[in-house]
Amino acid sequence: MLDIEKYPKIELHCHLDGSLSMETIKKIIPKDNLPDSDKEIEYLLKVSHDCKNLSEYLEKFQLPLLGLQTKKNLEYATYNIIKDISKENVKYIEIRFAPSLSSNDNLSMEEVINSVVTALKKAEKDFKIYTNCIVCAMRQLSFEENSKMLKIAKEYLGNGVCALDLPGDEIRYPTKNHIDLFKLAKDMNFPYTIHSGETGNVENVALAVELGAKRLGHGIALGNDKTLMNIVKSKNIGIEMCPTSNIQTKSIENYDNYPMLKFLKNDMLVSVNTDNRTVSNTTLTKELGIVQNLYGNEVEDLMKKVYTNSVITAFADDSVKDYLIRLQNL
Repeated sequence: MLDIEKYPKIELHCHLDGSLSMETIKKIIPKDNLPDSDKEIEYLLKVSHDCKNLSEYLEKFQLPLLGLQTKKNLEYATYNIIKDISKENVKYIEIRFAPSLSSNDNLSMEEVINSVVTALKKAEKDFKIYTNCIVCAMRQLSFEENSKMLKIAKEYLGNGVCALDLPGDEIRYPTKNHIDLFKLAKDMNFPYTIHSGETGNVENVALAVELGAKRLGHGIALGNDKTLMNIVKSKNIGIEMCPTSNIQTKSIENYDNYPMLKFLKNDMLVSVNTDNRTVSNTTLTKELGIVQNLYGNEVEDLMKKVYTNSVITAFADDSVKDYLIRLQNL
């Protein structure tokens, strides 16, 4: 049986604001804005077992965002996430965040992005882990707001920023509302992944593929469309899967219906990720453990395949990818 704890790991789908530890929350949010007890704080940060849907899940981001409104707090939060992640032998991570949700009258969009990139570079040196960040446009924001962010982030592309994403409530704000944004990103040679099919909407998956997404965030609905599965496979599009989160948001009712094994057996480029470490109360080691429990005897070959898939679909430099492949063969 593969020793998951010791195995090198790659994380491609992890939200900064959904992964702040209790220690970080207490450090960056004034006491006046926090409940008195840790139990009450945890209630605001983590979903319960009876989470009803994605909309309820997304409510857990409100408190962390209160603290991510200054350069100091952004740097502190980012650095400490990487510190925690490095303890479980993660060797490369792409952390994603929405600069628009942290910019304010006292903090420009450029300062937000620079703060996160600065913290990542410091954490890389201190914890010997490779990092990148994915900037998120938001589904509820206008093209003007999202394109403004994208144009500022372009200055950091290849220097800490690696891609664009579009998270949020897929049902209320479908991908078709943001076609112009991805046309702009394509014109700018700015790579992108798109949250797609998390809520069972296969149309969002099909449109993400049509728009040229290099990866799909979650992609659960894809399992219901064999033709589209084959298109995704032929285009070598990565699928960022997050088992615990997918159960909590009711993307699937139970793991009996989870399409991960179907995707893997079809040689599709699946990666395993946490989504939100705090909101989902998980780690990458736990997520890989779920896969191990689900797929039993096949798991060692599957784990190696998932690792290789993560390298292939990462928005990383070739030199970093070469290093990650060598790590697996040690």
